[in-house]
Amino acid sequence: MKTSPLNSLLLLAIWPTTVVVQAFASSSSHKTLLSPPKSFLQKHHHQQLNQLHTTTTTTSLNLFGSSTATKSVASAVTNLIPRGGAASAIAEKVSSLASTPNGSFNLALGVLAACTAVLKISNKANADKDDEKVVKDPKVKSLQMRFLMVFWLLRMADWLQGPYFYQVYASKTFGAATGNAMTWVSRLFLTGFASTALFGPLVGRLCDTYGRKAGTLVFSLLYSLGAMSTKSNVLGVLLAGRVMGGIGTSLLFSAPEAWLVGDAARNGLEGSLGETFGLAYAGDSIVAILAGQMAGLAAGTRGPSGPFELSVGFLILGGLLAAFTWKENVAGNVVSSDEEAGKDGDDGAGSKPTIRDAVKVVKEDPKIMLVGSIQSLFEAAMYIFVLNWPPAVSKAVSAYFAKFATDSSAAIATPYGTVFSCFMACCLLGSTLFGQMTSSTKVDKNGKSKAVSTENFAAGMLGLATLAMGCATLSISTSTPRILSALTSLPVLSTILSPLTALAGTISSLFSTPGSLIGILILSLFVFESCVGMYFPTIGTLRSKYFPDSHRSVVMNLFGIPLNAMVVTVFLSIEKLGVQGALGVSTTALALATACGLKLKGMIKKENEEKK
Repeated sequence: MKTSPLNSLLLLAIWPTTVVVQAFASSSSHKTLLSPPKSFLQKHHHQQLNQLHTTTTTTSLNLFGSSTATKSVASAVTNLIPRGGAASAIAEKVSSLASTPNGSFNLALGVLAACTAVLKISNKANADKDDEKVVKDPKVKSLQMRFLMVFWLLRMADWLQGPYFYQVYASKTFGAATGNAMTWVSRLFLTGFASTALFGPLVGRLCDTYGRKAGTLVFSLLYSLGAMSTKSNVLGVLLAGRVMGGIGTSLLFSAPEAWLVGDAARNGLEGSLGETFGLAYAGDSIVAILAGQMAGLAAGTRGPSGPFELSVGFLILGGLLAAFTWKENVAGNVVSSDEEAGKDGDDGAGSKPTIRDAVKVVKEDPKIMLVGSIQSLFEAAMYIFVLNWPPAVSKAVSAYFAKFATDSSAAIATPYGTVFSCFMACCLLGSTLFGQMTSSTKVDKNGKSKAVSTENFAAGMLGLATLAMGCATLSISTSTPRILSALTSLPVLSTILSPLTALAGTISSLFSTPGSLIGILILSLFVFESCVGMYFPTIGTLRSKYFPDSHRSVVMNLFGIPLNAMVVTVFLSIEKLGVQGALGVSTTALALATACGLKLKGMIKKENEEKK
């Protein structure tokens, strides 16, 4: 029988994963970490290792069933797994890497990359098994090519600016302004969020009225001006730059998506949107990893403002591509409140969308409210997490890796760049999983779709994200967060959050060593970032289904108001909340988003049953 390469690759991916998990969870000394017991290296060395690998292989393959074909694969793959002297050498190498933070996270990055590659190969292998291969519509290919090239260029510009945001503003003298650098960096940070919240609905309305392509071009212009403002030491110029950056952020997260949905609707290609969003955010994760490396090179050459200068080139290129390859589309016909009341006496065709009408649309359709609430709550939790993961990881890394330091007084450096790359690899894994599970091309022999509905996928993803963030929150302290205890006392939230309270005591008793705690923390953060990778194509697909084209951009930006309000509130209260309290707020927001996801899932299920 011919051995399936897919099963072989899956086993080879599982084997190093167990090594990495042991590396983070073990609290033993460096010399014994990840190394086989001495009995494996002494008498009966080869015999015992052969038994170990055979047992491990058979156990792993139970995941795929116990058929004759699977057993044949088990026999073949046994020969692929390193053993004897090779296994000992690999274990020693892994042990050496796991003794430093940078080595450990590089090892984790390799495993994540391997898992993603296996998933990609799995998709291709499953597709090759189909008797009838689905040929992609040339119109879909054209739409995806035009959108993705522009989207990735604009996202590259955005990612380039992130890593050096603090450094570029902390390096300024701010002229005669009073206050220390950290104070003004905080104010500049909040200025961007505030402008996004204040101007978001307005720019969304203008985008729907005058065109999504135009909104994308305006984003390129505003973001370029904001990036170039970092060359100045004048506080007023820097503040104006942050305002333009905040407005640009509103356009970035609404105009390109609204253009895609509008163009797909115009050409009858709505069925391809889920796949397109999956490709967009899978590629976005790769773009983010590349942007981090490019930002470091630019900063080394041009200083902290170097990445911002480089981003302008990508903004110009993205804007030019949009200008020459996109056709303009605007919101569909709108019936305003006044026209609905009988004024003017016409059918309202061609009316301009208003913020008041958008609010009315949201109130009238509970599905829009639920999807918008998921957007606000999840993204608020995500931004709060972005502000707080560095100190949480740094504390855990210092506690665990201190035992490997030759000098007890030496600080244990956290490799933030490598950790960020691991997060982006997790996002890529998540978006790939979304594409595999929700693909419209997944059909059985009878032509019936085997894809998971987006609503069901969203509910499961949100629940997993809540669990991951809750575990991360509890792992950085042996006590239940005060905010979680307070919230569980409320009747509305007690049912949702009570499982997390019970989980707090379990984690405190089972995971008390530094090795166990860092293992739980890192694993939880990786799972959450994988959920982030699943989230963006999921929410994009849900918005394309339930947000009306007539008010798409303005509705998206309306839900940005509570999002930014939550982030700013937590940021201003960070001294009182602390890292654990902030992550507790994220957990609560995710729990509420999960409730909204379950409610949406129930509504759609009920509607489908009524149709039958």
